[in-house]
Order: sequence, then C-alpha cells, then structure tokens
Amino acid sequence: MRLCEGLQFLILWVQLSQAVGSPLVMDHRSICRKTRRLIGKQAEICRKEPEIVQEVIKGAKLGTGECQFQFKERRWNCSTADKFFGRILMQDRGRGNDWWRNLQDIRETAFVYAVTSAGVTFAVTQSCSMGELLQCGCDYQMKGESPDGSWEWGGCGDDIDFGYTKSREFMDAQTRHRSDIRTLLTLHNNEAGRLAVKNFMRTECKCHGLSGSCAVKTCWKKMPIFREVGVRLKERFNGAFQVMGSNNGKHLIPVGDTIKAPTAEDLVYTNESPNFCKRNRKTGSQGTKGRACNATSMGIGGCDLLCCGRGYKERQVVVEENCKCRFHWCCVVKCSKCTAVKTVHECL
Repeated sequence: MRLCEGLQFLILWVQLSQAVGSPLVMDHRSICRKTRRLIGKQAEICRKEPEIVQEVIKGAKLGTGECQFQFKERRWNCSTADKFFGRILMQDRGRGNDWWRNLQDIRETAFVYAVTSAGVTFAVTQSCSMGELLQCGCDYQMKGESPDGSWEWGGCGDDIDFGYTKSREFMDAQTRHRSDIRTLLTLHNNEAGRLAVKNFMRTECKCHGLSGSCAVKTCWKKMPIFREVGVRLKERFNGAFQVMGSNNGKHLIPVGDTIKAPTAEDLVYTNESPNFCKRNRKTGSQGTKGRACNATSMGIGGCDLLCCGRGYKERQVVVEENCKCRFHWCCVVKCSKCTAVKTVHECL
C-alpha cells in the first residue's frame, strides 16, 4: 500500500509554488488530478470537497511562511530555496513503500508538523467566516448575554470546530491507523499545532448605538493572529520534550525519570538535531555559509553562533530605501528613493 503523509503532499505544493508561481490560482480539480499519492480520507476529501484542498494548500503556505519567520536567525531557517526543502524531515529518502520509516524525529520536524497543521486549521476556519466555503460559515453557537448583562453574543464567530476537524481529517489521514512511535509523534505534534489555534480563541466585541454609544454590545469568538500562533509554537519548540515509546508501543514516555509528561500542547521528538552548520543533502541542511549574521550580537543570530565558529566576512552593499516620506491629506504617504551604503556580515 502506498503511504503519503499529509505534510509530504503539502510540501510538494509549497515547492511547486516556489518554482513556478503560486498553485493557489490553479483549479481545485487540477490540484487533485496532478497528485496520484493520496489515498483514504485524503483522496475522499479531494474527490468530494476539492475546495477544502484549496484551503489546505493555503494553510500549508501560511505555516511555511511562519516557520521561515520564526527560524530566520537560526542555523536551520526553514528555507524552501531549493528542491531539498523537506529533506529536514528525512534521514534518507528510502525506497519503495518504506520511505516514511526514515523520517527524522527531531525538534525541527515537530515544529514543521505543528505549524503546518495549525496553518491548515487557520486557513479553513478563516474561509468559513469569509463565506468562501459552502460547507460552513460563521459560528452562531454562542448565544445569550454575559453574566452581568453588559453584552450579548452575536456577530460572526469563527467556526474553529470545522477548521479543526478538516485539518485533522487531512493531516492525520495516513497515520491514524498505524501503530508505532513515529505515528504517535506525528499525531501528537499535529494536534499540538491545532490546539495552538483552538485553545486560544479570543473574544471580540463591537458597540452599537447613536454617536458611538454602547447601547448594545455584541461579542463573538475569533481566532488568534497567526503570528501569535507561530510565537506560541516556537516557545513549545524551545521547550520540546524528548520521548521514547512505551513497551506496548501505545504511549510516549519522557526521557528522564524526573521529567513530567508532555501535555497535548507540547511538541515531542525522539532524536537530537544535527548542528546544521554545513550543507548536507541527506539531512536537508543547507549550512550557514553565506548567511547574513549580526556581528554585535551574542545571540542565536550572532556571527559567532550562526557561523559555527568559522568566522565571517564584512562587505559594503548599496541599498535603495524610502526616504523623505511625507503625509499628504488625505490619506497618502509619498516617499523619495535614496541610496545608502550599508555594512553586512556573512558567514564563511
């Protein structure tokens, strides 16, 4: 039986968008027709709900962009610059039907799974609220008044349950019926990503009345800003739990007797990460040679750490910037273009 992780399918389309332009403009049927690797629930969604697949692709791109933002100063920066993006997920591509056994169970993999799953949840839910999907719309389940009677539920709440369900159906489809530690890791990290959206819904309110008075105040539930989701998952990455499988293979056990068990919102991994200092096609590392670094920083983006002790070079570059910006009534900001010489530092 052919096996294809939901994330591997999404990575395929993220790579395609880098190479030939965004696949988001493609017809839904074209997306499903161009891949022969979907089976089970994924194939069913593709046949019956191709518009959902469109949102899944949007979510994958959203998650990839957030991954790149959160890791922009680290040795592994979630780059999709070449066709080896995604090799971070694999130690060796393997052959035949066993390629999935070679996935690297490291922190970076955990984050990629989580942020992609979160992105799919976010994209599908957002499309519901915007009226772009026939299967869903606003969430009107919250009804009634607040305990003090100062406001009432109304407006267009985000249908997070629908987005959560579709993300789970697609992202977990190929692993849900397998029983091994990699399955447990994948399902756990996928769920952690979804919960980073679902468990942090916020309440938004609007006042109604003459001259802006709050004679009537309605409130509804909205998703957090996705940047907040990325920050939260990055914190979970920093505090990720190293785990191993239980004797019966059905549970994850933290490594170390004194460490508490991870919660559903935590990220988990089994193997330590490589240092990503040098380019390595096998592990997906592009290395840090040529990367811009901060010569005055002692942090992760500083030249000492980012360049792995190899040193760095300094060079002058001419850049074009907006300058002499002025606000013109109403409501335009007009700027001139100025050139400036800047000093940049790059890893050797």
